[in-house]
Amino acid sequence: MLCIVQSRMSSKRLPGKALLKINKEPILQRIIKNLKYSNRIDKIIVATSNKSSDLPIISFCKKKKINFFAGELSNVAKRYKDILENNNFQYFLRISGDSPLVDYKLIDLMIKKFMTKKFDIVTNILERSYPKGQSIEILKSKIFIANYKKIKKNKFYKEHVTPYFYDNYSKFKIFNFKSKKDFSSINLSIDTPKDLKKIKKLVKLMNIKKITGWKKIAINYKNI
Repeated sequence: MLCIVQSRMSSKRLPGKALLKINKEPILQRIIKNLKYSNRIDKIIVATSNKSSDLPIISFCKKKKINFFAGELSNVAKRYKDILENNNFQYFLRISGDSPLVDYKLIDLMIKKFMTKKFDIVTNILERSYPKGQSIEILKSKIFIANYKKIKKNKFYKEHVTPYFYDNYSKFKIFNFKSKKDFSSINLSIDTPKDLKKIKKLVKLMNIKKITGWKKIAINYKNI
């Protein structure tokens, strides 16, 4: 399974967030570390842009020997298409670069479901019940490439990559993972300085109490 992590430095609400540190560790590095615990991911590629603003991400990836691809800043979907066309994987996993606490066990569970080969897409955001920051999407490469011509016609779809498939869900075989309890109000992603401050406190608590797993992390988030 190929895993694509999209990351950029030009976030308007929190510039440079990809390399901001949590407990002395850059956010992007924490994500990669979590993904490497997975038993089902064969290759990880950071999808960034070829703009000068993202040179720090490219330098970081080179230093850490992390695979990366630098493509168009505004057309994120094209980055995915180019990566898929240059890597021989039938399926890929999409992870956002704002998710430092993404749970590899949840990833493996969803990949296992996908590998039953009954679905074009396995996701947990079509109907969200998992926390933000635990968003996981798995797609067939050929399905994505075949629909790229339609995606590229819409600015929103180009930037956000997968909404085209959800807006046209009747055309695809989609399985949506749903938690027994609704945690969709919990935000484990980082979009603002306030988010970063809260996640730093949460990580400190996780280290003290040895908290692991997305559900326990979400429950403890409420106490921060």
